[in-house]
Amino acid sequence: MTTTTHTRGRVRVEQGDKRIRAYLGGEVVADTSHPLLVWEKPYYPAYYFPAADVRLDLLSEDDGIAHSPSRGDAKILTVRVGEHERSGAALLYEESPFDELHNTVRLDWSAMDAWFEEDEEVFTHPRDPYTRVDILPSSRHIRVEVDGVTIAESTKATLLFETGLPTRYYLPKTHVRMDLLVPTSTSSHCPYKGQAGYWSLRLGETVVEDVAWSYRTPLPESQKIAGLVSFYPDKVDVYVDGQLLR
Repeated sequence: MTTTTHTRGRVRVEQGDKRIRAYLGGEVVADTSHPLLVWEKPYYPAYYFPAADVRLDLLSEDDGIAHSPSRGDAKILTVRVGEHERSGAALLYEESPFDELHNTVRLDWSAMDAWFEEDEEVFTHPRDPYTRVDILPSSRHIRVEVDGVTIAESTKATLLFETGLPTRYYLPKTHVRMDLLVPTSTSSHCPYKGQAGYWSLRLGETVVEDVAWSYRTPLPESQKIAGLVSFYPDKVDVYVDGQLLR
């Protein structure tokens, strides 16, 4: 990726290098090797496509305008592929205070059926090129308690460090009181780690919902946490080398 950055207010725009494709109803709606990454919020970017790389024949106007103080006015468009219709799923910026956004299209992430970065499908949101995930083995003493009862304890934890997020402590299942955990139907997906499943804790009359999670089959770059269990420190007491996490 190039490092040229333009900002206006809290929004910044950078030129990307990955090939990005968006699909709806089995059809490619957009396919570009020159995406723009636009940080509309600080956590992760959105992809904007050059209009020439979008199937404009699949778009129709909604007769509405979306206004942004930083990005300007955009035409609101419907994306239609056969019986699949997504009203307001596209924004066309014919003009913008950002020169780079002239004649670009923003597709709503959740309105599309699938997104690909190069030939790998990505989920949840675009990957932030400035987010790094480091996964390291650790001999720190990790203890997890609820109401004074130890529900997990290990000196063979795996620590996950992700840019902008708290350290997560993943423990082997053999070091966790799995008899106190009940699987739930909750799931979540991370573009860097994959899909996670959750457990609730039942300890006597105490029930703590979705207290722990695990990635059974994480993405290749996060294989080191496969099958390990992590707990939310705001739902339980997590001690690291005897110190309670706050």
